[in-house]
Amino acid sequence: MSEFKVKKTIEEINEKIKNGEAVVVNAEEMIDIVERKGIIEAAKQVDVVTTGTFGTMCSSGAFINFGHTKPKIKAAKVWLNDVEAYGAVAAVDAYIGASSVKKNDPLNAVHPGRFEYGGGHVIEDLIAHKKIKLVAEGYGTDCYPSKHIETEITINDLKEATLLNPRNAYQNYSVAINTTDKTIYTYMGVLKPKISNATYSSAGQMSPLMNDPFYLTIGIGTRIFLAGADGYVIYHGTQHNPNEERNRRGVPKTGAGALAVIGDMKQMSDRYIKGASILGYGVSLSVGIGVPIPILNEEMAFFTSVKDEEIDAYIYDYGYDYPLKIDNNYGLTNYKDLRSGEIVVGGKKVPATPLSSYCMALEIAEVLKQRIMDKKFYLTKPTQPLPQSKDYKPLKYVKNYL
Repeated sequence: MSEFKVKKTIEEINEKIKNGEAVVVNAEEMIDIVERKGIIEAAKQVDVVTTGTFGTMCSSGAFINFGHTKPKIKAAKVWLNDVEAYGAVAAVDAYIGASSVKKNDPLNAVHPGRFEYGGGHVIEDLIAHKKIKLVAEGYGTDCYPSKHIETEITINDLKEATLLNPRNAYQNYSVAINTTDKTIYTYMGVLKPKISNATYSSAGQMSPLMNDPFYLTIGIGTRIFLAGADGYVIYHGTQHNPNEERNRRGVPKTGAGALAVIGDMKQMSDRYIKGASILGYGVSLSVGIGVPIPILNEEMAFFTSVKDEEIDAYIYDYGYDYPLKIDNNYGLTNYKDLRSGEIVVGGKKVPATPLSSYCMALEIAEVLKQRIMDKKFYLTKPTQPLPQSKDYKPLKYVKNYL
């Protein structure tokens, strides 16, 4: 669509928000409006479509600054509730990754490879204002003579607590099955043998990048809902690969785009961020993200009316194809079928379960919608768009020694 009959700017939409005149709907509501009124009338009527997603996002973590001790310490190693953080940043700065596991985790002692607590849980506990045990070790210098500190802190004791997630809100994701004769434990959950179940991880028609598939309004500087607080898109996510195959709606059939995001943990709510323990795999963090999509023209009205049945996803065998990267998929399914709770793989009916919550995605979109209507949230114009194409190079084959 090169010539638009409807043309708006973000500045004009923000003025309507300021005056209490903006029409804001969630992505589910937009589908109905477009079906009843058509693309052009929907574009004229609606100013903002809110989207949401809530699911495990392993590539997440938090920067903390716990302030100087007396005497000062250069914290080379840091633990929070016995979960190791990366301390080699600066004197009292540390980054804790969501996937970092607890030292001497009692569950792992009984069931090797299984963990009940990790970085994601520390982040949730900090946001919930719980007490956290902080241990730091330094090697001692003239300006940082302390070599060990041990204390209890809450988020209010921290100078800074910043959620900084390198890869969140994947645009799409593959559906996981297992064709082997044994149960396998993956980041896509427990996969039973002989294709006895399937798992998936997306909010489908509610998901942010499904509603802006070519990143026309989402870019660096976009203000978002991040775990209950205002956050921002700061870059494209690691492994952002927009060159993936797309269907007629422009929606990719596998991962494709991703967002790197940032926000102030002190403003967040533990309702929208949860530490996760994934059986036999490790730990992670479930993150709630909502993105407002400005309806600048009828093209954006078209994109934000995407339905679950129009979103395809490849089915992969995580028993063979995923670890070995054979790329031999088992065909396509769609999110309408996935959300029905059952898909067909090779003529066999297979139960399908989500690793993300559609209910929470819808709640996030509704909360964001209300904040906009209450004049508490305004849209931002990206300072730079996300890449629509990118040279993505996987790691060269390295001999493994399993």
